Amino acid sequence: MRHKVLWALLPVVLAAAGSCDKVKTADMAPGNIKICFSEDAAALTRASLGTLDTNKFILTVTSSSGGTVYNGLYGNAPENIIADPGTYTISVVSCEFSEPLFDKPQFGDTQVAVVNSGESCSVRLSCVQQNAGMRLRVKETFLVTYPDATLYLKSSTGSLAYAYDETRTAYFQPGTVNLVMNDNGANSTLFTRVLTAQQMLTVNVNAGYTTTSTSDLPEGITIEVDTTRNWTTEDFVYGDDDSGSGGSEISGAYSVGQARSIGASGGETSVWVYGYIVGGDCSSSSCSFSAPFTSATNIVLAAKTSCVDKNSCISVALPKGDIRDALNLVDHPDLIGRQVFVKGNIVSAYYGIPGVKSLTEYYLN
Repeated sequence: MRHKVLWALLPVVLAAAGSCDKVKTADMAPGNIKICFSEDAAALTRASLGTLDTNKFILTVTSSSGGTVYNGLYGNAPENIIADPGTYTISVVSCEFSEPLFDKPQFGDTQVAVVNSGESCSVRLSCVQQNAGMRLRVKETFLVTYPDATLYLKSSTGSLAYAYDETRTAYFQPGTVNLVMNDNGANSTLFTRVLTAQQMLTVNVNAGYTTTSTSDLPEGITIEVDTTRNWTTEDFVYGDDDSGSGGSEISGAYSVGQARSIGASGGETSVWVYGYIVGGDCSSSSCSFSAPFTSATNIVLAAKTSCVDKNSCISVALPKGDIRDALNLVDHPDLIGRQVFVKGNIVSAYYGIPGVKSLTEYYLN
């Protein structure tokens, strides 16, 4: 009798097990990560006409277990990065930086995101300076007093010889930086500073007839820290337009995201818009993102070079003449991926998406 009961229950147990497997499989369905830069970060690129190009930033997406989901250029990353449910670290930097270097500011951001099964997770990155900079101004009095000395800026990751006539800025990982003078083989630490990320510092180095209260300085040397210039703010803004001109000047050009929002709100006339040329051949239902192209009358711009979604783009009408001759993809398919600034009227719809018409000027970066 007991055996009959067990055999009768077996199908129920198997069915329950199968049901559990289905729930487990559904719970583990992959989700995706959509990564973009904030509009504040985009201002860095628009104001400098692409000298700080976020599409060339190095993007790394890693799981909590240390596995790499993506490592490459931000501009080449998929619009949606497929990822299993879990916690991920998203890091982006403008360049590799480990040891002290001249004129090598590093910008970027790090965010943590949680991906749920079957869901999309949006990550918005900022663009702030990750390292710190120091610049020396060696005064004439120091030059005369120590004509044969050599100055070094030293940190735990390396050092830089700083010539008296050097004008470049030295960049370091956040931490302690020492200004060391070598005079006739003897080293003296003139200055010690703990630099933080984003900090920019000017140090004026003088030699006079007064002594300082710092016992390790050679007699007659004074150190003056000049913080009157807030370099950090200038580097963050990177020439951002503060004239209140909106998009009427190229330095205040609207990004693709801003242009789409303006179009949805009714549009704006005679303004600059910038983005990356990703396609053309627009119709009311589609556009093409790869050559060959058949229409010379329009192109589409996106915030990323890897974009292949029409609904993330703006369309641009190319008027007959020099602008069409220069920007059409029939004659210039190699323009795919290039950054361009165009001036015209933002309209609510051109081929089914917000667009720019009546172009009067362009700048191809």
